[in-house]
Amino acid sequence: MKKKLKAALEEAVTRDTSTRGNASQFFVAGELCRRGYAAVVTMGNTPNTDVLVSDIEGRRFVHVQVKTFVPGNRTCSLSRKAEKTYGRNFFWVLCGLPKKDSAATVCFYVIPAEVLARNVAESHKIWLKTPGKKGQEHRDSNMRTVAIPPRKARNGWSIEKYLNRWDLIEKRLKG
Repeated sequence: MKKKLKAALEEAVTRDTSTRGNASQFFVAGELCRRGYAAVVTMGNTPNTDVLVSDIEGRRFVHVQVKTFVPGNRTCSLSRKAEKTYGRNFFWVLCGLPKKDSAATVCFYVIPAEVLARNVAESHKIWLKTPGKKGQEHRDSNMRTVAIPPRKARNGWSIEKYLNRWDLIEKRLKG
């Protein structure tokens, strides 16, 4: 019985995480469409692009990777691929998606991939060198984190200045 309950709980958490992640991608695409761009959610068919964005003429493109966090949480979890730059037309959007009964609003941190990659890698290296709570050595894994304001990363970096910075994407789409 305990195994079935545990499996059901794990499935519910996975489903909630998946649903929230999907919702975040649509919120990001919707915001870009609202701003006059064509934005398509790739539905997992492109490993490094959750939302493909173009100008209306279809001449310039930007790739967006979306990660979801709950506003009020200390961090947003990412994978090791956050340490890759992918090029000037790649961006991460960290979407703060409130839980359904919350009065909080959706928030977006629009961060160029090269900026995120550099800071995530630096912060992770510092974390690896820092002893754990009981003095133990940290083990490397595929997980990375970004501190959510007002918190700062271990290297002192803050994503605060990237709140609603859609202009960074717009600049790439306008050439």
